[in-house]
Amino acid sequence: MALPSLLVIVQFLWSLPIALAAKVAVALLMLFASQFMLWSRLSSGSVFAPEFPRPIILLFNWAGGTILFLAALQLLLDVVMLGLWLGGSSAVVPLSVRWGMTAVAMILATVGVANAVRVPPVKDVGIAIPGLPAKFDGYTLLQLTDLHISRLFPASWTRHLVERANALDVDLIAITGDVIDGSLAMRREDVEPLRQLSARDGVHMSPGNHEYFLGYQEWMRHFTSMGMHILENAHVVLERMGHRLVLAGVTDRSAHATGMPPPDLAAALEAAPSGVPILLFDHQPGAARQAAARGVALQLSGHTHGGMMPGLDRLVALGNAGFVSGVYAVDGMTLYVNNGTGIWPGFAMRLGRPSELTRITLRRAS
Repeated sequence: MALPSLLVIVQFLWSLPIALAAKVAVALLMLFASQFMLWSRLSSGSVFAPEFPRPIILLFNWAGGTILFLAALQLLLDVVMLGLWLGGSSAVVPLSVRWGMTAVAMILATVGVANAVRVPPVKDVGIAIPGLPAKFDGYTLLQLTDLHISRLFPASWTRHLVERANALDVDLIAITGDVIDGSLAMRREDVEPLRQLSARDGVHMSPGNHEYFLGYQEWMRHFTSMGMHILENAHVVLERMGHRLVLAGVTDRSAHATGMPPPDLAAALEAAPSGVPILLFDHQPGAARQAAARGVALQLSGHTHGGMMPGLDRLVALGNAGFVSGVYAVDGMTLYVNNGTGIWPGFAMRLGRPSELTRITLRRAS
């Protein structure tokens, strides 16, 4: 983040006709804002759990977004000016253009942060499953993922989310990881509203990478005490009048680095009934082809936050086997990559990649 700040300072700020003292002051503020990760680590010991008041976190994200957007606009302007110079023109950038760039960057950052922190609207998704038993035709799941409950998404936000989720009256609630940002001591009150989540077949969860960074075993015990069924390389069989559906979940790729069991789909499906459609929870979508090869019918993932905005989503795709947002057909399996219910407080920015409360209805494939 320091690099975009330096670009804006050198190429944009220094050319403005304002007092030198003002330039220095703004430059120092920009450099300070660019080091949000450092201040977060100093505040809590982890970049994943900034322990500042919510307005401060919002301000840091807005400032960081403004810097990034202004840096992108400055690069675009530089390209245009280079083209004019190569064409023999000696055009000077009007001051009004620079002030206009500032306004655009600030507005984009404001909209981006507002989109990121709202309680998401309901998104309905229908997915056809080959061989889906008749009694599960029309079965509804609510997928919650990447809540990142934190100082940015406190108990009040979680409470509103739970109220909206329960009002949907779904058959099952699927949580696919990254529920928290912070230790249990930090977040106990903020996650407490999740205890009220309700569905006919219960609340089932697979872990995400952030759980491993912030006291994994303690969190899993706590979530279990809240009534969640944790699927750690394991499965359950759902039954309706003799018709069955396998619900499986794997641990996250980050598990191995923390000394915990890595994802093991074979273990998750061991002794699962044959000929029964399999629904898999896997926080990260990158291993979708391996899941398809094991006969999984539907994989639910998150992790990517939908790429957050156009352009950046292409970078996110590089680390997730090209899977970023929405429905994918993967070797006969359906993969759904959720944009996320919340977002990591270290970069709370969404443009064109909205958060979602995702109600999935299963249908029998013709």
